[in-house]
Amino acid sequence: MIRLKRRNTAWLLAMTLLIGFALMAAPISAAVQLSLIGVLAVAVIASMIELGPERASLLDALHRAPLQRRITPQAREASERAAARAGYFNRNGIVMLDIGLIAMQTGVEGLAMRRTRNVSKDDDGVRPFITLHVLPEEAERQALIRYEIYDHLGEEQYVHEMKTYLREGELSLLADHHLPLAGNRGVDGNGDWDLRVYVDNSLIGMHNLMLSPSVNERRRRLSGEEELPPPRQSRRNLADAIIVEEAEEPQATQLKDLLQQPSSSGRGGRLRGRR
Repeated sequence: MIRLKRRNTAWLLAMTLLIGFALMAAPISAAVQLSLIGVLAVAVIASMIELGPERASLLDALHRAPLQRRITPQAREASERAAARAGYFNRNGIVMLDIGLIAMQTGVEGLAMRRTRNVSKDDDGVRPFITLHVLPEEAERQALIRYEIYDHLGEEQYVHEMKTYLREGELSLLADHHLPLAGNRGVDGNGDWDLRVYVDNSLIGMHNLMLSPSVNERRRRLSGEEELPPPRQSRRNLADAIIVEEAEEPQATQLKDLLQQPSSSGRGGRLRGRR
């Protein structure tokens, strides 16, 4: 809101009269005239117009403009979906820049990892992640991050909580544990699934994914082969994994950056089904 500062009217009027007399009293160059008029214009703007309580909001919006451009479409969509739900995380000091899933699959060349929304029961498992931007007012404290994955029937298939220390700036958080898929009899069916992420027990994002059935399982059933045990994952072979970067968005978090993040303090995970 724009308001006039009436208390400055008297001296502003006096300044206008003095400049007017100076312009009419003696012959002066056009450059000097323009300078005097410019000084008067600046004085008018500075003295008569001020920003009201919206000043802080305007400055905050200006500061956040570059940050908004770094939010991926996935994070924007997940935030909008979460905003429509009860318990939405609406704290200005933490901005979600990215959200997604890392799928792992063991092949002839070893373990391959990719970022994707389309996962299959042929994948060894998936690990969720988020990227946050922490502003100073929320920095230098410990926070609880909670990941939940729900299947197409709305049943909880994965829960993992981890404590992390929030530092000012960008922070990528990859879950310590994965949801096993290959050979997991507790994960059945296909369709749209949901990843929900909480910060300090408040919902910050809802990200959808698509699960498709295992082609390998179907082939083994048709051929009468025995079911193979699912491969075991370890922190050691993650370092040797083949990283497959899928070209989703240019500003999306890269897998190599996620894997370089220090591990947070995990507080257990709850997985559905038998391996």
